[in-house]
Amino acid sequence: MERMKELIVLLNKAAYAYYQEDKEIMSDHEYDILYDELLQLEKETNTVLANSPTQKVGYTVMSNLTKIKHEVPILSLDKTKEIEKLKSFLEEQKGILSWKLDGLTIVLTYQKGKLVQAVTRGNGTVGEDVTHNARVFQNVPLKIPYQKELVIRGEGIIPFSEFKKINDSLEEGESYKNPRNLCSGSVRQLNSEIAAKRKIFFYAFTLAKAEDINFKDSKRKQLEWLTQMGFTVVEHYEVTENTVEETVQKFQKNVAENDFASDGLVLTYDSISYSENLGTTSKFPKDSIAFKWADEMAETTLLNIIWNTSRTGLINPIAVFKPVELEGSTVSRASVHNVSMLEKLKLGIGDKIKVYKANMIIPQIAENLTQKNNIEIPKYCFVCGGETEIRALKDGKALYCTNPNCQAQQIRSLCHFVSRDAMNIEGLSEETLKKFVEKEFIKDYTDIFCLEQYCDIIKNMEGFGNRSYQKLIESIEKSKIAALPNFIYALGINHVGLSNAKLLCKNFNYDLEEIKKAKEEELVEIEGFGEIIAHSIYQYFHNEKDMELLQKVLQYITFTEPEEAEQENLRLHQLSFVITGDLKQFANRKELQKKIEYLGGKVTNSVTKKTTCLINNDTTSNSSKNKKAKELEIPILDENEFIKKYLSTPEL
Repeated sequence: MERMKELIVLLNKAAYAYYQEDKEIMSDHEYDILYDELLQLEKETNTVLANSPTQKVGYTVMSNLTKIKHEVPILSLDKTKEIEKLKSFLEEQKGILSWKLDGLTIVLTYQKGKLVQAVTRGNGTVGEDVTHNARVFQNVPLKIPYQKELVIRGEGIIPFSEFKKINDSLEEGESYKNPRNLCSGSVRQLNSEIAAKRKIFFYAFTLAKAEDINFKDSKRKQLEWLTQMGFTVVEHYEVTENTVEETVQKFQKNVAENDFASDGLVLTYDSISYSENLGTTSKFPKDSIAFKWADEMAETTLLNIIWNTSRTGLINPIAVFKPVELEGSTVSRASVHNVSMLEKLKLGIGDKIKVYKANMIIPQIAENLTQKNNIEIPKYCFVCGGETEIRALKDGKALYCTNPNCQAQQIRSLCHFVSRDAMNIEGLSEETLKKFVEKEFIKDYTDIFCLEQYCDIIKNMEGFGNRSYQKLIESIEKSKIAALPNFIYALGINHVGLSNAKLLCKNFNYDLEEIKKAKEEELVEIEGFGEIIAHSIYQYFHNEKDMELLQKVLQYITFTEPEEAEQENLRLHQLSFVITGDLKQFANRKELQKKIEYLGGKVTNSVTKKTTCLINNDTTSNSSKNKKAKELEIPILDENEFIKKYLSTPEL
């Protein structure tokens, strides 16, 4: 089984390198030998893991998630922060101590050696059927040698490393708060392709049902058997009353190094019969207890709030305080997250605050004892001096730098310029752009069209070669013939999405010179534009630095003639939508917003008389937006209804 897992990692890594990075880390001959070895092992063990390269996974789209009642209710665990209670819990019994993973609990059922059902914990009594998504988890066996019914419980998680990659790929303001929420939302998606892309892992922690297997009255033996069946089992150790404290400390030392989130440990009796005889209370099973890390709290003094401009333009407030010792390290800073949190804590210079490390890792402010509330929100970015603005996001108010040329936003701006709906230049990933910027090959977007002068250096850079370089240059050459709306969108003008760029071009007959000369009064008259968009466009085309770059890049670009089909594609023109709540058909609200804007529509945050419809999967909720829509007699459509009415065409 270990060799199978090793082969899967090697083969998938080789395939990714070849198809995504245009480089070879092993020859075709070596790949074929390892592939055949894996295929043979799968036949011998009668086990196939979900991420095996021998499997051709077809994605599934569900219309809804079916509610499933659990055969045995999944109860919560009693909790303690005291090691002495763990000792008294064990007494003379042997126990199993394991991580309490912070993800989504899922129950897997196998029949005749095949995965037939995966159900979320839900409320403990009723969960949701997510079998279509479990089939594309990174490590769930689709086929096992055991032929009778098998039911196991485990935790679906997204590692920190994957969580970071996903957040880094998102648009501004759309980052996810933590891996747990992202995992929960991903597992409950209707489209399994979304779950597959987010690389969810399953860790088994309980065998709930398996007939005719002698486990010698030991849960540890059950976990060993599950490992033999191909499951990844949560890290665990056998403990006694005398060794449990030492083992807790062993786990504790690894918290900061783990690539997964955990919110404590779980202690359960090893004896299966002893556990069964204990039964349950109305709330908890009597055979298990959760151990939560006791948050070490320290009181200190707030010295300053510094404002850090990110690559997306988001300006994060960071609290700087007198250094304190927490969980074995010196801490002097903590993120305040956003403007809303700053206001909620009523922070002021000189305040007495209490700080701790969430899950023993991330410094947080727990409480403000004095609440001086004297922090001023900066009106200008500390990096570039550009104006700032407060924007309402789903997680509260946040501060942004409005200057698209802010140095802190350089990489993000370049990523936007080369993106698919903009100049569509393949081969310039964020990491590649960072390397080129560091080597000063690219100082602004115009330098992208002059990369050939660094030909020899680029070919010898790590991750590149002659093949990758040629593909990149070909893509850059191809991008030199562009549609004017895509080019204007690529410029990254504040508040101007692709749909607005199309409307702008249409109103000025696809004449860039006319657009450059347009006055704010003319721009405001464009249907769907307001004073903010008009001012932003006018300001951009009257900024000396922006115009220097524009004049320079125009020597490389040829604009295509506008096609009637392109203009007709704006079928949501003059329509305005509001999106709220969780989505299932789209990865997130930003993705749906992009689709609407691509078709000429507009997405706003508030329901008004001009709103075409409110998109909310919970059409009967008493949310403020639902109430406002009903009051104004604005239709409330769920996702499927919206797609059917506004997006259902053969091309989509």
